Amino acid sequence: MELYPAVDVQGGRVVRLRQGEAARATAYGDDPVAVAEGFAAMGARWLHFVDLDRAFGTGDNRALARRLLATAKTHVQVGGGLRTAEAIEEMLAWGATRVVIGTKAATDPALVERLLRRHGATRLAVGIDAKDGRVAVRGWTEVFDLAPVELARRVQQQGATTVIYTDAARDGMLAGPDLAGARALAALGLDVIASGGVASLDDLRAARAAGLAGAIVGRALYEGRFTLAEALECAAG
Repeated sequence: MELYPAVDVQGGRVVRLRQGEAARATAYGDDPVAVAEGFAAMGARWLHFVDLDRAFGTGDNRALARRLLATAKTHVQVGGGLRTAEAIEEMLAWGATRVVIGTKAATDPALVERLLRRHGATRLAVGIDAKDGRVAVRGWTEVFDLAPVELARRVQQQGATTVIYTDAARDGMLAGPDLAGARALAALGLDVIASGGVASLDDLRAARAAGLAGAIVGRALYEGRFTLAEALECAAG
């Protein structure tokens, strides 16, 4: 299982949100590039970079994203409000290893199909955010009458192979990831990366045992509940 340390950015700072509420962001650093470099120095092979301002429609951190991608010594998976072909292609051009198609875009089948045809499944992942069992979009502020597994099945039929699954109620809450929801998507044959709620090494062991392809870890790392070295060792088995 691959581990993805999270570098979530809002207003140019590294933050973590709780339950998707921008007003409840807690800052953990003023220099996201330095944080990314620190994770790389400690052995991370991947980073998960998210522009929260873009996700919530309150601005963007494009210049910062470009600088981070230009200096990154790891693979970088980029997400956060990337809902258009232009936004996604920009991040790929700047050096992102993989870009997460925002959930809003995932509700546009034609766009997903066009992106997958142009860039291939290895360069793209589909973000599937869940709230109360339904697909949530735009920073979890809108909910569609669509179950996550239905969206996963549709994008898989279009050629997607990787999904980032987030339970909005657990993100930043240290309540453990929604493994049941993640397993339901993995059962379709997708590579599922769980996001939201990882609080302990046991959570990582459980995610690995569930056969997930990866886990994104944020707040637990920043608050020292375990070290990155411990998390990497645990994810590797």
